[in-house]
Amino acid sequence: MSLSASAVAPAPAAPPAPERPLVLVAGAGRLPELVAASLERSGRPFRVLAIRGFAEGPMRARAKASVDLLDVAGILKILDAWGPASVVPAGGVSRPSPAAILNAAAALRNREVLRAMANGGDDRLLRGALSLLEERGHSVVGVHDVAPDLLSPEGQLGRHAPDEAAALSIATGRALLGALSPYDVGQAAVVAALRAVAVEGPEGTDRMLARARALGRRPFGLGRAQPGTVLVKLAKEGQDLRVDLPAIGPRTVANAAAAGCAGLAIQAGLTLIIDRAATVAAADRAGLFVVGLRIDG
Repeated sequence: MSLSASAVAPAPAAPPAPERPLVLVAGAGRLPELVAASLERSGRPFRVLAIRGFAEGPMRARAKASVDLLDVAGILKILDAWGPASVVPAGGVSRPSPAAILNAAAALRNREVLRAMANGGDDRLLRGALSLLEERGHSVVGVHDVAPDLLSPEGQLGRHAPDEAAALSIATGRALLGALSPYDVGQAAVVAALRAVAVEGPEGTDRMLARARALGRRPFGLGRAQPGTVLVKLAKEGQDLRVDLPAIGPRTVANAAAAGCAGLAIQAGLTLIIDRAATVAAADRAGLFVVGLRIDG
């Protein structure tokens, strides 16, 4: 007797290959912890590689390994052994000196290329650091790629909305930052109507806001700021968002209020909000608006 094809039991399907984990490279601040929580909510497997001297206690405790910032060979050795799906940098680190960069990566890169990276501004340095990983076959992605729930939505976030004077300042800030973005200056500006009060430089948003307080609330940073003064913060054109995503948090709100700002205008979909609930609550208490701007392209 012969068996028909329909009587033959099908071969069992092979089990799906396990998803390769991400590697979360943890620097300073709360961001790595927030990214880890977001990954856990989404069910994405990941491992933590902590940067010594920068990663906070909670991330050091859950790290599978720790490395020094300039131990390029050690970082690559760990990543080669782990074989991650992608590498996700998160958190702050201090920029090392050009000499330290040259010494740390000399065995992996031509020294002239390294010297150009080290002396070419923060954006070029950061892109060069990522290219070292990519040359070894590692995919590097940003927080915005793996934890989009941490980014600003579009529209009004709290109880307060910008008035007509603030809307003019927002338009001025957008135009100003768009014009400056090719020159590797900061991501933010404090604007009052058609006047730029302060533009962010390498010192960061908080120090720029301190300058804005001194310049915009004369005398001695104690007077009234011009009505409609706004902090505008946007991603720069061509900016590598994997390592330099615009961000605000409760401290930004407090410093903006001290500088006399009526509110904050940030880029929707490309600005991290550290502790969104606390940030919006701080803005509500201070009477400041927070709005996410849709910027096409």
